[in-house]
Amino acid sequence: MDIITINPETEDIRSLIHMIRGKQVMIDSDLARLYGYEIKAFNQQVKRNIRRFPDDFMFRLDENEVPDSLRSQFVTLNDSENKRGRHRKYLPYAFTEQGIYMLATVLKGEVAENQSIFIMRAFREMRHFVANNALLFEKVSNIELKQLEYQKSTDERFDKVFQYIEDHAESEQKIFFDGQIYDAFSLITSIMKKAQKEIILIDGYVDVDTLNILAKKNTGVNVKAYTFASAPITNKDIANFNAQYPTLTVKKAQVFHDRFIILDGKTAYHIGASIKDAGKKCFGISLIDDSGVVADLLNRLKTV
Repeated sequence: MDIITINPETEDIRSLIHMIRGKQVMIDSDLARLYGYEIKAFNQQVKRNIRRFPDDFMFRLDENEVPDSLRSQFVTLNDSENKRGRHRKYLPYAFTEQGIYMLATVLKGEVAENQSIFIMRAFREMRHFVANNALLFEKVSNIELKQLEYQKSTDERFDKVFQYIEDHAESEQKIFFDGQIYDAFSLITSIMKKAQKEIILIDGYVDVDTLNILAKKNTGVNVKAYTFASAPITNKDIANFNAQYPTLTVKKAQVFHDRFIILDGKTAYHIGASIKDAGKKCFGISLIDDSGVVADLLNRLKTV
């Protein structure tokens, strides 16, 4: 497989986000390029995990939905005999925000891991702006506003929106609403990456999806997870994780109801939902700024 890397400083990932069928999506060929895959290998990896990509995560475009910038890259089956080898034969797939979140769990390799962070940030900027700064749309003319809200039949981007974001500091979001899986994944991943030595996770429902998030930690950071005896995590899951991302230890405990992340024994976050379900329902993430509370949590863990 030829590896193709994209420098996020030279290519604006946000310009690759399209509004199709009323959803913010990215096209398979752009995602393949960003993740360092050839399009064929990319789609094969998706097909191997097709059960993880229902229709609201991924769908094939029809001819009228293909963005103008991509039309030269494909031909229909009727045209393929004359153009074989020069273009794509099939119409592309579009991945929604949830679908791209799922891609981050199935695509492997250093390039894919690095690029996923930039893609998350691009989607986060769009969602944060639309969700939290709706009043700014009043500054856009009525015609431009309609283009931003209903641009299903065009390939225009949120150029003015993103220009505003570049010129203004973005406020940190700590509450996530139904369906904001990508935003929640992005924030939790960024929290994990703050740890330099140790992550303590208190979460009653640790499973393989939880490990996919923990895998984004920095190299050399140890993880201690406290979870319910009924949690679906297995010894084989733990061994597989440690073979690639050491070192994880899991201890069964029933004394905690809420979920917490503690970084390097001093910084703690209260998480309103199990991190495997982050974004599926409305929940919050709060930094615990009382060092005494953090100390109490650590002392309680000593008795488990």
